[in-house]
Amino acid sequence: MNRKTPVAPKSPYITRGTPAFIRVTLALFSAGLATFALLYCVQPILPVLSQDFGISPAASSLSLSIATVMLAVGLLFTGPLSDTLGRKNVMVISLLLAAFCTLICAFMTSWHGVLLMRALIGLSLSGVAAVAMSYLSEEIHPSFLAFSMGLYISGNSIGGMSGRLVTGVLTDYFPWRVAIGVMGVLALFAALMFWRILPDSRHFRPGSLRPKSLLINTKIHWHDAGLPWLFLQGFLLMGAFVTLFNYIGYRLLAPPFTLNQAMVGLLSVVYLTGSISSPRAGAMTTRYGRGAVMAGSVGLMLAGLCLTAFGALWLIFIGMMLFTAGFFAAHAVASGWIGVRARRARGQASSMYLFCYYLGSSLAGTLGGVFWSHYGWQGVALFIGLLLLIALYVSLYLRRNL
Repeated sequence: MNRKTPVAPKSPYITRGTPAFIRVTLALFSAGLATFALLYCVQPILPVLSQDFGISPAASSLSLSIATVMLAVGLLFTGPLSDTLGRKNVMVISLLLAAFCTLICAFMTSWHGVLLMRALIGLSLSGVAAVAMSYLSEEIHPSFLAFSMGLYISGNSIGGMSGRLVTGVLTDYFPWRVAIGVMGVLALFAALMFWRILPDSRHFRPGSLRPKSLLINTKIHWHDAGLPWLFLQGFLLMGAFVTLFNYIGYRLLAPPFTLNQAMVGLLSVVYLTGSISSPRAGAMTTRYGRGAVMAGSVGLMLAGLCLTAFGALWLIFIGMMLFTAGFFAAHAVASGWIGVRARRARGQASSMYLFCYYLGSSLAGTLGGVFWSHYGWQGVALFIGLLLLIALYVSLYLRRNL
């Protein structure tokens, strides 16, 4: 008599090594790539925008700051919206809108028109940033969440590199509008691929958009022992990171380096270190703990920052590599920690973290222009160093108390 061997029930969560995990990884990787590419593609051409529109470095940086601040504002709505409408729907619509706004931006002839489109791009991308983290927290098995989050963050790092690299190099040969148009087309393809291959949510449960429910969840998140500190950490990390890359181009284009726009764009290859460090940091948390890995990552950022103060180009490049690797590692740990700490309304908790994260980008990124105009690179470095020292304290506090 033949007896069938009982089959173990499948895990309700997506686990590493399965076809679904590969689809999720590719889809979220492409979403992170497109988001950061569209958001930061203007960063290497800030000096070009200054010259083309006759504006100061601080005013030119508004093309980035206004996108990040609108992204931050949008996160207050798109995160809770995804808790009601579903994760995938919100992300697909957001990516498509951001791609179309980027294409329109390439045809804007006034500075105010450029800023308007950049604001709409940031607002659109808010539907991807927080929702992607919530999707992973709900669909990926907890044992593989840190690793999966690290892969998503690595897509962010490669996206940041690609956006800067494409616009930085193309602008050396073509008008900046051509470079921005190319970014819009690439983002459109990424959005369509994301729509096709991302599996539908299996664990999503619609929540309420009632103001009372949102207020209750907000109070719960802000009274948590760890979440407010993680929100602050996002502000500090992103503020330091964007400030460095906003103004390092001004320094390298000027004497004694006098690099051309293409060479400044090529320096974006340092983002590859982030694609390595972020999944690695996620895996290390299971052995050393989140607080310890975060503190080490911030320390790596400080070491890289110190190297950028020297006058040798090769030391500056190494410093940028260390700084970038540390940033993406710390961000991967902090963003993964949000999903663990939030007991309910994870989309809203992720939105709060990223609201602070991009608010740091907007405020510190623009304020750094004041330090650059008055004190040069040494002033910018001191400003970034202060942010990182506070971030180091937060990391040590979280390590001791959580």
